[in-house]
Amino acid sequence: MRVRVLGSAAGGGLPQWNCACARCTEARRTGAHRTQDCVAVSGDGRAWYLLNASPDLRTQLLAAPELAPGPGPRETPVRGVLFSTAELDHTLGLPMLREAGSLAVYATAPVLTALAPVRRMVDAYTRCGWYEVVPGKAFDLDGGLSVEAVTVGGKRPRYAAGLPGDAWVVAYRIRDARTGGTFVYAPCLPAWAPSIVDNADLVLLDGTFAHEDEMLRATGRDAPARTMGHLPMADSRPLLEATGVRYAYTHLNNTNPTADEGVVVDGDVFRV
Repeated sequence: MRVRVLGSAAGGGLPQWNCACARCTEARRTGAHRTQDCVAVSGDGRAWYLLNASPDLRTQLLAAPELAPGPGPRETPVRGVLFSTAELDHTLGLPMLREAGSLAVYATAPVLTALAPVRRMVDAYTRCGWYEVVPGKAFDLDGGLSVEAVTVGGKRPRYAAGLPGDAWVVAYRIRDARTGGTFVYAPCLPAWAPSIVDNADLVLLDGTFAHEDEMLRATGRDAPARTMGHLPMADSRPLLEATGVRYAYTHLNNTNPTADEGVVVDGDVFRV
């Protein structure tokens, strides 16, 4: 299985367009940019699936040679998208894929409900299959991959306030049937869930915040990491290291000061 990090930042990216904080200012000066969180995965190198569809998706696809179109003039290796949440930074890129010949979209029932307006838009342009992901029930993807979602949170996006459902935030466990390798993608993790990393060969985990009080330190806003749906790295790192699993962090917020080993950057590629 090949895993390519298309984007590694939380909502807004780095630098954020409307932010003049020290980190965003430095990123503008040095060119050390991060686009918003998105990952591509393939079991055979031919059929690729996106894990989330960020607002930066066009730029990310153009930067990934594995995802270039061809050999036909309108052929693309991108077969579909799997959503881990309904948050805007994970879903706004979907209309960008409306020019695909066909597309498969996978999400839990609450996320599919929240995306109803986007579904109507995309369906007007391409043949789109919408598939409900049931946590705990495995399903197969082209290229020899098997996927299972694990519910890790119930935080709704602001625009979805009042909509029903519990499985708003999931992690994905993706297994390569040929090698037996297992990849776990959990960019939004509000609390430690040991079961998602069991027997995993690679984990890409929520690195939104380095510390629980990071927002207070950086902005003066008293918004603890967990109340925003994110387990801070200071708490998850010891737990990860105790398991011995290979891991890396993604979905970094522009307030996150860490440059420690284990933080991915856009374009990183892993084999599992």
